[in-house]
Amino acid sequence: MSRICPVTGKGPLSGNNRSHSLRATRRRWNANLQVRTVMIDGKEMRIRMSTRAYRSLNKQYKDR
Repeated sequence: MSRICPVTGKGPLSGNNRSHSLRATRRRWNANLQVRTVMIDGKEMRIRMSTRAYRSLNKQYKDR
């Protein structure tokens, strides 16, 4: 299963872990994906989306 948000397209970022002696080892930061139920074309669907996208959708529909 991919670690990419279908709404925003956010995916994993890569960088370095830095120890106390500043040795660098590669690591990755995954997007914070959560399973949410959302309405798509009038149907409830469960999708894995980032929490930022979910907050944005809630904010968008809360104002209506």
